[in-house]
Amino acid sequence: MKNYSEYFESLENNPRDPSHWHALYLDHSIPFNKDAKAAFLYDANSKTRQFLNPVVRVLARLSIHVMQVLKIFIPNLVNAPGALHWSLYMGMKYFITPEANFLILRHFYLGSEVLRFIKDNVDGAGEIPMNPLKPVSVKEVKDNLFLEHDLNLYNFIINLNKALKEKGQTVKKKENPDFSAISTGPIPFENFRNGWTNFLDLGTAIEIFTPVYQFFLTDNDFWRATNSLQLDEVIGLYAATIMDCPEKLVALNNKHPMIPLPTAGAAFRLLLHGFSTEVLHALLVEAKLKQQAQNPIS
Repeated sequence: MKNYSEYFESLENNPRDPSHWHALYLDHSIPFNKDAKAAFLYDANSKTRQFLNPVVRVLARLSIHVMQVLKIFIPNLVNAPGALHWSLYMGMKYFITPEANFLILRHFYLGSEVLRFIKDNVDGAGEIPMNPLKPVSVKEVKDNLFLEHDLNLYNFIINLNKALKEKGQTVKKKENPDFSAISTGPIPFENFRNGWTNFLDLGTAIEIFTPVYQFFLTDNDFWRATNSLQLDEVIGLYAATIMDCPEKLVALNNKHPMIPLPTAGAAFRLLLHGFSTEVLHALLVEAKLKQQAQNPIS
């Protein structure tokens, strides 16, 4: 995979035609891993995002509406998570760009670290079960990776709050947070395929994958999966409470899950979901590095 940070850092600005993506790369108003940010912006600047995505989005969302009507009458028409993840794996391996695959696998990896950070810093949460997902290759998608990720979010919130209720505890500020779950270096991903068919950007691929996801799952499973995207707000509140920095939640904008949003917009919210995880993890990395600088011995 290219070094996209070098690509943006070497760009020369034309004052009469400034680049939207160059400006955002140089902006540091929110925390974001440098390599992930560069890959995200490079991917968003692709021709498929600009020209193919608008057409795909209309067709994909129309498919979601049609399937939703059908599943009113036959909600359990198909229930094949294995076939779903085989389809996702094939799409990711042969049709998605390396930078998009890089961002997708990062999401699972970082999400597991964020959940572990919360568990490590909430009194009374020490015994709740965890199921960390840290894929380093696209082939690991075949292990029901997307579905397991959704289930992890729900089960973590349920198990955490049941444990806190039983022990009379709450999520609260931690004076010296334990950052052992948060990695600060690069993730050791295997090389991503970069053939001539790997042309789909992240946003367009997600638009295509969403109706595929809906087709292979029951209506209840798809509804639960799309609603899980708004759990960013809950996870973000836990982390911000521990860190005592509620103002940092400005970039988490998937809206609170108590007001579920229409399934047709799930692809856009999935992008926001990935974005929010990157920002939250980067915030924790910054705090960890600051703690290490203040206390080098630990």
